[in-house]
Amino acid sequence: MAGATGGAGGRQEAEAGNGPGGPGGPGEGGYDATPFLPGRRARLPGLWKAAARCRGCPLYRDATRTVFGEGDAGAAVLLLGEQPGDQEDRQGRPFVGPAGKVLTRALADAGLDPAQAYVTNAVKHFKFTVPEGRKRRIHKAPNLREITACRPWLMEELRLVSPEVVVALGASAGKALLGSSFRVTEQRGALLPWPDTVRDGGSVPDVRGLVATIHPSAVLRADDRERAYDGLVADLRVVADVLGGPEGGGGR
Repeated sequence: MAGATGGAGGRQEAEAGNGPGGPGGPGEGGYDATPFLPGRRARLPGLWKAAARCRGCPLYRDATRTVFGEGDAGAAVLLLGEQPGDQEDRQGRPFVGPAGKVLTRALADAGLDPAQAYVTNAVKHFKFTVPEGRKRRIHKAPNLREITACRPWLMEELRLVSPEVVVALGASAGKALLGSSFRVTEQRGALLPWPDTVRDGGSVPDVRGLVATIHPSAVLRADDRERAYDGLVADLRVVADVLGGPEGGGGR
């Protein structure tokens, strides 16, 4: 995402061996990133390096690399998307494609500084399909099993960043935090209580709340883009209000 800081340093080393020819995974049918987590003393750079070698689900086999979160390590706002897209997979950074540009503009219009947010995805590898006779990789939504497998990385990001507010961008991000019954159309644009299921036995600090909204890619797909964009900005303004007005969203 344009304007986000941090996270890029040391990535080249972290990405080594991440392709299909890298070390083997937990075995056929293994869906759990927990064995690949570093020790509890690891900070975000340590997580980046460990995640680059994650084989916690089969998605790593076709993806170019792991795309971990980046941004302000002390951010008041953590923005959670679904998974990396084509450009994110190629560049190794979250929200650098067209949807990322929409998100950056929407944050600024809502009174939130994009450079003082932390951005990540519920799933760290690009899931896609290639239609017969074509070369272009087409996004394919991750299933609940893949989201759950990647959840340990998200829990560590939440623990270390310790944001005041989390923004769930789209249905998959909401389901990663609130479960399979989450519906973005029914729960968007309001400060929702931080779910007990995410407290992780006390290791994830209490968050003031969760705000759900559409994924910025939904703006690009909408028939009425202006209306969809205005709705996204309105939802993000709820976050700014929670943080103390239009100048909210700064690091701490």
